[in-house]
Order: sequence, then C-alpha cells, then structure tokens
Amino acid sequence: MLTFSADDVDRALTFPGLVETLRGAFRDGAVQPVRHHHTVEKPDGAASTLLLMPAWTDFNAAGMSKDGHIGVKIVTVSPDNNAIGKPAVMGLYLLLDGQTGEPQALIDGQRLTQWRTACASALAASYLARQDASRLLVIGAGALAPFLAQAHAAVRPVTKIRIWNRTPANAEKVAAGLAAMGLAAEVASDLDAELAEADIVSSATISTTPLVKGALLKAGAHVDLVGGFTPDMREADDDAVRRARVFVDTRAGAMKEGGDIVQPLASGVLKPEAIIAELAELARGEKKGRESEAEITLFKSVGAALEDLAAGIAVYRSRRP
Repeated sequence: MLTFSADDVDRALTFPGLVETLRGAFRDGAVQPVRHHHTVEKPDGAASTLLLMPAWTDFNAAGMSKDGHIGVKIVTVSPDNNAIGKPAVMGLYLLLDGQTGEPQALIDGQRLTQWRTACASALAASYLARQDASRLLVIGAGALAPFLAQAHAAVRPVTKIRIWNRTPANAEKVAAGLAAMGLAAEVASDLDAELAEADIVSSATISTTPLVKGALLKAGAHVDLVGGFTPDMREADDDAVRRARVFVDTRAGAMKEGGDIVQPLASGVLKPEAIIAELAELARGEKKGRESEAEITLFKSVGAALEDLAAGIAVYRSRRP
C-alpha cells in the first residue's frame, strides 16, 4: 500500500488538471451514498463531527474495469481546534482495489479535501461565472482559502483577489502567501464594499450568520458557497437566494445538509424545483449553466464522495507501481 503525505498530494495534482478530472468524474458517475454524520460529544460541552464518505466505481456504467476503485474518507471537524492553532478539519483517505478490496493507498485526507473542494468550486464556476470574471473575493482565511483562490484563477482570468476574514491578521497571511505565488492578492477591510465589486464571491466559513448580502451583489456575479456543512450553518442571506439562479454539487447532499439550501427551502424562499442543476447535469450537458451576462448565479457545495474518489485515484496514479 502506498502512502501520500500532504506534500505528496501537492506534487501529484494541478488545479487545471483536477478540475478536468472532476468534470469527467461527474460526467461518468460513481456510487456515492449520502455521507454519514456523527456528533462526538466532549466533556466540556463542545462537540466534534465525524464524517464517513464512501464511494466506488459505478461498474454498471463503466463496465467491470480492472481499474475500478473503492474509497472512503474519514474526517473530523473540530471548530475548537482553531484556539490551539490546529486545523478544524482532519482526515485520511483510504483507496481500495475495486475488484479485490485490497488497500492501495492511504492519503492525507485534509489536503485531498482542500484540493477537491476548491476544484469542484472551480468546475462549477466554469459553467456559472462570467467568462470575463476577473475580481475574486474570498471570505474566510482558513486552510481552504488559498486553494479556492488558485482554483478559481485556473478557470477564469482573475487579476484581483481580495481576502476578507473576521481576524484581519489571518487574511493577511493568506494574501501574503498568494502574493508570493504571483497572484494579485490583498486584504479586504470592508466586506460590503467588496461584495458590491466582486465578479466571483467564494465563501468558506462555518458561520451561522449570513455574510454574503444578496442586495449588494452586482449584476453578473457568481456566488460560491463552500463552508456551511450543517443545516444550522449559513453563509448567504435570503436576498442572495432570491436574486440568483441556484445550483448545487448534489441535490441529495445540499438539500439535506447545507443551511444555505435547507433553510430557504424550509421557509419557502426557495422551491425544490428552483434548484436548476447539480454538477453532474452540468458536466453531462443535460442542464445549462449561465444563460446571460447579467444574471447572478449561486453554487452551494457540501462535498461529494465522488470528488474524493476521483482526486484519490489521480493521486494514486501519479505514483502507482
């Protein structure tokens, strides 16, 4: 069995390459049960979330390929980790042979998640953001923020990147890191002003209070909501949902788990039939993405095990015997 560290994952993947890998994966499909959520209570009253995300090659669609795979990601989300300087998200990815179940690779799950999440957002943006989108606002300065910036810049001509975070020092670190890569990144001090200027708004927070105010979005904006993974978490308000054409990574996941979809559905602000498409339908050409230069689009991602499987296979193939 091969093992891949975070650095190994970085060496194995590129943003344009993984976007195209995910495009093919959503087009071809895989078996991906809705992920399992388990709350892990702690003596101090805090709690972590344990996520189990399995997926395997859809042999009915692909045939009994000798190169089929089974994969499962084991993830913990512990928001209190920020207080001790550790990432909130930890995890491992186990890749197995699809025929025999033999373990093939153990991959750093945190890094794999960062890559596949960012590239899934970029894949959605390739259908939903304006072709000339050049100004990107990233809300949140966690570990995912630089990956989102690089992924969006891989599919659109991004020339200005602004990073906003409740703690400005953290935004400064992300902006400095991106600038060192040659990207034009700066800290945003006024969130509302940046929302009014952004062509793409990519939000990756665990906020329960909406940060993206729909009334401020300019015509033609694309909103990418990544952070909220429970019904109680929400990054965009009702106005954003009302003004936008809404898309999701998977209906099964987003309509059950993401507060940005669950809450508007519950209140009647969003009707189920108003969710225009999921990523597989866009990738297969079954549904159309952006239809005009002026419309606002909104993409809600809660993460799909198919993404981990495709990214895990790509990492494994970079060094398999």
